Amino acid sequence: MDIRTIVSLAPVIPVVTLDDPAKAVPLARALVAGGLPVIEMTLRTDAAYASVKAIVKDVPEAVVGFGTVTRIDQVAAAIDLGARFAVSPGLRPDLVEAVRRNELPYLPGIATASELMAAMSAGFDLLKFFPAGPAGGIPMLKALHGPFSDVRFCPTGGIDAGNALDYLALPNVVAVGGSWVTPSSAVDSGDWQAITGLALQASQLRKA
Repeated sequence: MDIRTIVSLAPVIPVVTLDDPAKAVPLARALVAGGLPVIEMTLRTDAAYASVKAIVKDVPEAVVGFGTVTRIDQVAAAIDLGARFAVSPGLRPDLVEAVRRNELPYLPGIATASELMAAMSAGFDLLKFFPAGPAGGIPMLKALHGPFSDVRFCPTGGIDAGNALDYLALPNVVAVGGSWVTPSSAVDSGDWQAITGLALQASQLRKA
């Protein structure tokens, strides 16, 4: 699947940070059961690599990718572990070269019009808008739609159950990313039923 197909699989992409890789498989199963098959595993903890490896092995119906990719070696690790895509908070030419060389679906991040134009020059028309809230949120995305009407976004950062649908209502938003569907309290206690319930609610957020 290409990145546009992956991002379009569900309206919400859970952005997951795990400290314990033993929780990766039951968490992924809970999210898939709730209708959210695409999972962005952030590379913010030492558990991330083992977590992705476990999900790839034991939850094949999940589409798990690396988030917070900022270095070339992380692209190589994504390929080795079977990650289906990669997400970055920004855009770097060497990362673009690496993901294309390895044919890894890629979602680079932008926060300004200049960064968006650089991404377009690199051939991208689907981008992560990050950090969405601090970077201007819905008003910024509305403003970008005028001069860049062909570009689509997956905004992440400051998005929750209360405003996700407002973002999804925008014509240039394909999906949103957020961590509210995997609250640390539920993950820490192993309350997978609660996470499935949150995922089910999120999966039903659709454009009007």
